[in-house]
Amino acid sequence: MSVPDVVRRITTALDAAGIAYMLTGSFASAHYGTPRSTQDIDLVIEATASQLRVLVDLLEGRAYYVEFESALDALRNESLFNVIDINAGWKIDLIIRKSRPFSKEEFSRRRRADVQGTPIFVASAEDVVIAKLEWSKLGGSKRQIEDAAAIIRIQADALDISYLQKWVTELKLEDQWEAAKRAPGFSQ
Repeated sequence: MSVPDVVRRITTALDAAGIAYMLTGSFASAHYGTPRSTQDIDLVIEATASQLRVLVDLLEGRAYYVEFESALDALRNESLFNVIDINAGWKIDLIIRKSRPFSKEEFSRRRRADVQGTPIFVASAEDVVIAKLEWSKLGGSKRQIEDAAAIIRIQADALDISYLQKWVTELKLEDQWEAAKRAPGFSQ
């Protein structure tokens, strides 16, 4: 089963449960920047407990592994839970949208795009950069900086730099931003 098939199957289930979503993480980064291998698909979702119940009911028994209690725990803690597509072997991280201002704005800016032949909502390029910078700050990952730098380099003039700078300042990501800007090809 191809990645677009896996994405189509999970987004069809999310749509059927009435759950809004957006692609983020490595697949969103590859959409705007440079592709790289990854072992999972990251989707930010906006859901209620009853919508999560519907989603789990739709997935259970259809070659997925998912736990309703894990989904509820993620909802309570604004964290994530996993869905495993057993047939394809893919792990899908469903990340509950946080209630903080950046996360609300990020989600409102999601865009419909064609990703590997599949129409899907995806985080904006700027928001993927911010997310990558945050993950770098949390884990010290050079790979996250490289992903952000690739988006900056490839998207160049299409990026809203003032929007990026606003959230870099508010989220205290200056060091990560500077590291990404030092990448070849950034001209600001």
